[in-house]
Amino acid sequence: MSLSDTLKEAAKELARAVNALSFDLPTAYVYNPLDYAWEIHRRYIELAGGEKKRVVFLGMNPGPFGMAQTGVPFGEIPAVRDWMGLRGEVEKPEPEHPKRPVEGLACAKSEVSGRRLWGLFAERFGKAENFFEDHFVSNYCPLVFMEEGGRNRTPDKLPASESKDLEEACDAHLARVVDVLEPEWLVGVGAFAQKKAQVALAEKDLKIGKILHPSPASPAANRGWAEAAARQLEEQGIW
Repeated sequence: MSLSDTLKEAAKELARAVNALSFDLPTAYVYNPLDYAWEIHRRYIELAGGEKKRVVFLGMNPGPFGMAQTGVPFGEIPAVRDWMGLRGEVEKPEPEHPKRPVEGLACAKSEVSGRRLWGLFAERFGKAENFFEDHFVSNYCPLVFMEEGGRNRTPDKLPASESKDLEEACDAHLARVVDVLEPEWLVGVGAFAQKKAQVALAEKDLKIGKILHPSPASPAANRGWAEAAARQLEEQGIW
């Protein structure tokens, strides 16, 4: 079995595991793009996951206008459609929040974190294929959580009674990704991802680093994020 086929199988297993979980209010809606956006996610793995990597970047969970729309981590539409050249049908999550529709590649809203992250990679490596020769981007948790009013609810806000089984599934998947790709570095995009990687991969022989999260909610990220992230990667010896 090829590396990309193994990663696809692992993603399917993760999707099944998290679909079996339940979440109580204030979580009112849960989207799993590994299901309804599988076609593009599959093509992303085929593009990005065919070879062993030196660096794996790890995000927290899908953003409402990124992976929630495209099935690609940090999946800003122009980055997925134009830079990576990915296409595919995106179905609807059920139930779908009326204020958070899934429109796939037709979504006109921007995922700022994704625009910044993939923009940095495009600027440094030129073509997507050049970046994916040695790099891969994944998310720790595949689910999108929303409150009744449409507000995004990140995994770190879940109560321990709900997060325990979720983290068990996500830890197992992350360990599988690392076993398949055998990276030298796992880089948490933000502190949450780094901490989860340190726990899930405690027994693995790899280095775990971190870069500033590109979210516009972070004041530091709004002051030259690309320059700051590149500097962090260079200082840690990753780039």
